[in-house]
Amino acid sequence: MTNVTYDYSDRTVIVTGGSSGIGRAIAVRFGGADARVINADLQADPHEKGEDTPTHEVIEDAGGRAEFVETDVSDPAEIEAVVEAAREFGGVDVMVNNAGTLVYGSVLEVTPDEYELMESVNTKGVLFGCQAAARDMLGRGVEGAIVNTASIRTDTALGGQILYNMTKGAVKMITRSAAVELADEGIRVNAISPGRTVTPLAKGTEEAAEMSESGELVKPIPMGRPATPDEIAPGALFLASDEAKYVTGEILTLDGAWSIY
Repeated sequence: MTNVTYDYSDRTVIVTGGSSGIGRAIAVRFGGADARVINADLQADPHEKGEDTPTHEVIEDAGGRAEFVETDVSDPAEIEAVVEAAREFGGVDVMVNNAGTLVYGSVLEVTPDEYELMESVNTKGVLFGCQAAARDMLGRGVEGAIVNTASIRTDTALGGQILYNMTKGAVKMITRSAAVELADEGIRVNAISPGRTVTPLAKGTEEAAEMSESGELVKPIPMGRPATPDEIAPGALFLASDEAKYVTGEILTLDGAWSIY
């Protein structure tokens, strides 16, 4: 368990896609800050993604409060269901729309089925995650926070990932549009924008796509290495915290200066 940096006691946090990678690191970090954490993922068992212990058990073993709710974010009804589950703890205070997927393929190769998959998870899941959380917050008169997971692909294109680039670009505009609409209600909407990060999702496809034949990165990272999920997670905690109470509509880039180099 990481050291507590923020105090989220008496707050309920939903993290979609919290069973592995960045989502898992975010969920565990919120748990370490005394939040009640709900991991909303398709599966609790993380073994297929290289983890040994389910996220909610990691949090509970460290003395925190957490649970798992099986959730397919491509179905708005299931997102509503996990928000309903949060009402058992008083309702959602922080919504982290992190769940995402990746299909590798160029503009000449992608299929309609692949498009539907990427759009339904990466775009629709974020939009209706914002909607469900905001409705709950408004109904309770809570000034909550929503944090979406975008990507440096929001603003930079990588060949062979047109669907991922497209959907992450949409996350940026969902974030900004929702921020404008909800600002006077006291609900802040921001996003983190990770660069290359060592996660199960990134292994293979993105890693291979960014390597030259010599094995070197096509575009070197100025800091000399990719990030770990634990280095990305604090950005979400900051954006959801009272330290960022005048921050909304922002995309916080966490990429070791990759995108500006």
